[in-house]
Amino acid sequence: PLEEIATKHGCTPAQVALAWILAQGDDIVPIPGTKRPERVNENLGALNLALDDGDLAKLDATFTPGAAQGTRYPAGGMKRVGL
Repeated sequence: PLEEIATKHGCTPAQVALAWILAQGDDIVPIPGTKRPERVNENLGALNLALDDGDLAKLDATFTPGAAQGTRYPAGGMKRVGL
């Protein structure tokens, strides 16, 4: 649903993801990381994205607590970060 919602709002999937996290409550704060200056501006665009109840429901149903699986990096990367 990230791409579907991004197309609907004329934004990027990353902006949808950040806006969804921001909509979770005042005690939840996204911490986006980037190496590219242009991505900083893209990420900031999420602050102006208003997801509607339907968008939020689709995202909540897709990304349920515990849905993330696996490691953050491939095996070689995990070794480099000491994990």
